[in-house]
Amino acid sequence: MKVTILQENLARGLGVVAKAVSPRSTLPVLANILIASDEGRLRLSATNLEMGITCWIPARIEEEGSTTVPARTFSDLVSTLPGDQVLLRLDAQTQTLNVRGGTSTNDIKCIDSQEFPPLPVPDFDGAVQLNSGDFREMIHQVVFAASSDEARPVLMGVLVQVDKDKLTMAAADGFRLSVRKAVLSTPSVVPLSSIVPAQALKELARVATDAEEPIYMVLPKGRGQVVFRVKDVEIVSQLIDGTFPDYQQIIPRSYKSRTLVSTSSLLKACKQAEIFAREGSNVARFNIKTAQGEMQPSEVEISATSEETGKNETIVEATVDGGGLLIAFNVKFLREALEVIRTPNVALETSAPNAPGVVKPVGDDQFLHVIMPMHLG
Repeated sequence: MKVTILQENLARGLGVVAKAVSPRSTLPVLANILIASDEGRLRLSATNLEMGITCWIPARIEEEGSTTVPARTFSDLVSTLPGDQVLLRLDAQTQTLNVRGGTSTNDIKCIDSQEFPPLPVPDFDGAVQLNSGDFREMIHQVVFAASSDEARPVLMGVLVQVDKDKLTMAAADGFRLSVRKAVLSTPSVVPLSSIVPAQALKELARVATDAEEPIYMVLPKGRGQVVFRVKDVEIVSQLIDGTFPDYQQIIPRSYKSRTLVSTSSLLKACKQAEIFAREGSNVARFNIKTAQGEMQPSEVEISATSEETGKNETIVEATVDGGGLLIAFNVKFLREALEVIRTPNVALETSAPNAPGVVKPVGDDQFLHVIMPMHLG
């Protein structure tokens, strides 16, 4: 293999695939990145057997070939090379990759590409086409609510459902639920329902930076995998086996109090309360007060107390439809939900101190977040 490539393109490609490299594996080849010539371009691939990322970058291929190079050594080296052309030359007999850039000459010991696990070559005919900008926002609005508890693997994923032109994504961790809906510009031929690992969706959101580029999603038959393709990057992930909870049962059908507040004001109040609440179990009290007189506005008093740090209390003006209520929430969870809401105002729907609350952007019925109450104590 003999390849000439721009240093910035190589560094970018390595940055894209690096997140799939397995740092702790019994298979040494999983700590490596596959580099291979592929129809006039250089293909970089990494996998940890649960997720794989492939990136194609422009290069001048003088001799075809492939090998796997230690990810950390190669990435660290490339980042220090001058921003010009890099020459890669492989000695196939010794599996040594010679890397030249500027006045620097380096030899890196590699592992034969035959030992690298094969990644699927999917057929994207009939793939679900997604708008990159919209899909990234959808990911950001649900993925934070997925669980990190390995004891419940189903909740470590995001339920992705496609029915004709309707796309729904839902994530829950037992304490909160995020649901986001969208309409596809191109309806899907077949309905889909799969649990995609949250980590794979985070990586997709990281690499899909061009809002104009479509994302293609396909589930190869019988493989238990999902493949996403965006521009010159492909992400393949194992799907999570199991049944996702019936989240529709968790969403309250009615409310007794609907509180409208400025999103930014409530977010700022939650951030202040969290400084004091984090000493304990992130509990903050929300005292929803209705107007006492015609000229008096309604308000929400948000407070948090810490024996070590002290006490915080913030009052946010509100419009309250219904009765007043004192309820406690995990303020970190509420803050995370507010951070992904784009509308100027937000509605908090509540029924009782021991019943879940629902957070909804005002003027956008495509997103909702359910948050369980905490014990007032």
